[in-house]
Amino acid sequence: MPYDPHAVELRFQQGWEEAGVATVAEDPSRTPFYCLEMFMYPSGKIHMGHVRNYTIGDVVARYQRMRGKNVLHPMGFDAFGLPAENAAIKGGAHPKAWTDANISTMKGQLRRMGFLYDWTREVRTCEPQYYRWNQWFFLKMFEKGLCYRAKRSVNWCPDCATVLANEQVEDGTCWRCHNAVTVKEMEQWFLRITDYAQELLDDLDALGQWPPEVAAMQRNWIGRSEGAFVDFAVEGQTEPIRVFTTRIDTIYGATFLVLAPEHPAARRVTLQDRRPAVETFQARVRAQSTHDRSTSKEKEGVFTGAFAINPFSGERIPIYLANFVLMDYGTGAIMSVPAHDQRDFEFAKAYGLPIRVVVQSGALESDRLAEAAPADGVLESSGPYTGLPNREAMAVMGAFAKEKGFGEPTVTYRIKDWGISRQRYWGTPIPIVHCPVCGIVPVPEDQLPVLLPQDVAFTGKGESPLATHEGFVKAACPACGREARRETDTMDTFVDSSWYFFRYCSPREESAPFEGEAVRYWTPVDFYIGGIEHATMHLIYCRFFTMVLRDLGLVPFGEPVKRLMCQGMVIKDGAKMSKSLGNLVEPDDMIVRYGADAVRLNMLFLSPPWDQLDWKDSGAEGAYRFLNRVYALVEDLAEDLKGPVQEPRGEVPLLRRKTHQTIAKVTAELDHRLKINTAIAGLMELVNAAQGYLASYGKTPQERYVLREAVESLVAMLSPFSPHIADALWQMLGHDGFLVDGPWPSSEAAIAKEDEITLAVQVNGKVRGQITVPADAGAEEVLAAAKANEKVAGHLEGKQIVKEMVVPGKIVTLVVR
Repeated sequence: MPYDPHAVELRFQQGWEEAGVATVAEDPSRTPFYCLEMFMYPSGKIHMGHVRNYTIGDVVARYQRMRGKNVLHPMGFDAFGLPAENAAIKGGAHPKAWTDANISTMKGQLRRMGFLYDWTREVRTCEPQYYRWNQWFFLKMFEKGLCYRAKRSVNWCPDCATVLANEQVEDGTCWRCHNAVTVKEMEQWFLRITDYAQELLDDLDALGQWPPEVAAMQRNWIGRSEGAFVDFAVEGQTEPIRVFTTRIDTIYGATFLVLAPEHPAARRVTLQDRRPAVETFQARVRAQSTHDRSTSKEKEGVFTGAFAINPFSGERIPIYLANFVLMDYGTGAIMSVPAHDQRDFEFAKAYGLPIRVVVQSGALESDRLAEAAPADGVLESSGPYTGLPNREAMAVMGAFAKEKGFGEPTVTYRIKDWGISRQRYWGTPIPIVHCPVCGIVPVPEDQLPVLLPQDVAFTGKGESPLATHEGFVKAACPACGREARRETDTMDTFVDSSWYFFRYCSPREESAPFEGEAVRYWTPVDFYIGGIEHATMHLIYCRFFTMVLRDLGLVPFGEPVKRLMCQGMVIKDGAKMSKSLGNLVEPDDMIVRYGADAVRLNMLFLSPPWDQLDWKDSGAEGAYRFLNRVYALVEDLAEDLKGPVQEPRGEVPLLRRKTHQTIAKVTAELDHRLKINTAIAGLMELVNAAQGYLASYGKTPQERYVLREAVESLVAMLSPFSPHIADALWQMLGHDGFLVDGPWPSSEAAIAKEDEITLAVQVNGKVRGQITVPADAGAEEVLAAAKANEKVAGHLEGKQIVKEMVVPGKIVTLVVR
């Protein structure tokens, strides 16, 4: 019978579902393995990026289960967010209806791909039974002082009409709509992620199974800076301005002070006659995004008319506002040392301010500098500290500032508290009531969840629909019973995704966010896969949340994920897939043409999982042809292989050696490196070897043993990659059940070991010949064979060998003159 992928795939998908193959439960007698892909946003249909991510995860889950582990492999939907609300504005469908319809479509696509998810554990973050626990966590953090409300300058996306966290601004644009972000001052709710900054940083060293790139990105985002606070008195005022500096050693070279335009002290220090100019400058800067300000080549500023006093030198220095100083860094105020900081240098040149060298690292002259000189050196023109190495001076000067009460050594972080307020409807309501008498009052736990109203009007203009919904806004104060106003901001959807992996462990638990024993059995996550674009958003937030849950006594560890893999992007024709470029490839179309198994196999074979993948339809066709070859091979041999067998003794047949070598190779790849394309290449080589074996196959019991072992091992190892055809062939070979429960074949080192190996011989960097030697030959024997080789010997004649080296199993290198 010809291979019909659609009939095979639909039959086994139905069989798996009817047998409940994917459903798992805690079993103390078995080793658990938690395999997780980042859950998806229900945007409408899955795309090839989803397919790659979820296929890799499915391979890992199936393989680990075949090895006997109790594998948890769930899926759910990150179902809150702006696209659903925008769809309601454009098309009139309620976000819930739009979301549910998309989930239905996408679940069908995931099932058609053969992904083995335990759908009994599905979570949808838009359901009250899920988001009530977001509210519960909020209340617990509020009790612990980890949650607070404050007026801050925040990132504002005018197109999405909502606030964005720093992590959600990418190159000055909104991470969702990619339009320009501005700065706006608003009352917002924050989570104190900065309380965990040092632990988030320190624990990166223990995450040895995370990509180094992710760890580096998080280190940079957390941004630990060691330095000092220094208070500069303001002439004619009692309240000083506190600056943060990492170079207190250069303070004698500070020739002006600079504040961020939004600094709270800006108005206080500005003299009356300078206010029009200062306010005009502030308004102009306010319209710029933080990114534009921090990357602008133009260093712009305005003089406030005020002067500060350097606490070390007593020098009077002018106070400016400047576009390049941000409230997000340090204190929002800096001492400017133009001789030793390039931004300060450019500003000083632009505004005619003094430049003074105070760290000598050569023959630097203040009036002849072409650029700033940040290098270490020896202090000069620095009062009593002149002559000290600058690094030594840092500690001495920091201690002096603390002793005299105008500063202290300190550590600051680039990461800022997480602003979670969003001015939209489709998100978790923040469980707070604003009472005119009692102030901010948390909603009691027994009144959770605070439900989203369903009868809202979506106009896309003005305030969030919640702010104009009288039934939602009006509430009784939980403390005094008076009429009060409910908080109308909703939570950042990254709150939803910061703990969902715990909910999978007991998704129907009603008395707690998750059941303790289940979480202790399954977590932390053994293998997590998702895009590297989440490095400084989700992957920091989920670590922070886990540390908080640990401190609340809910989990016994602080890190949620043992091993992380970031899959590469899927592109086509050299460009990222997108509707606008017309290069989108729908997995449904590919499945119709080639079947899900071929689509999976092609996706896995084209490149290593972490590399960019350039999708080619021809690759799917090639994968389909390969599966046809495997199907034909097994179908032709199925009846014969049920005949009598006897394990061969003596010399190991070449096909048997190849079988055991392939088992060892595929097992090592799936256990450790996960270079899945290499594992699949090994299976293709085994198919070639098996077909070559048929030319001399005499159907003796010993020969049949070798062939049956090769074919059954091939089919079993194919199962994680192309599970439908593998199950069909397994049953064709006379076995019952499904391969997901094993057995995974085992390799014997003695059988896999080569009797002889072939080595290249290189002379002066060029390959001049090949030699075949016993696999266990020592270096002396190998070198003797290399020198005796006829082709090599011609390049040695009349020359002196000055270096010889044997790389075992690889190459022989000779250097002559």
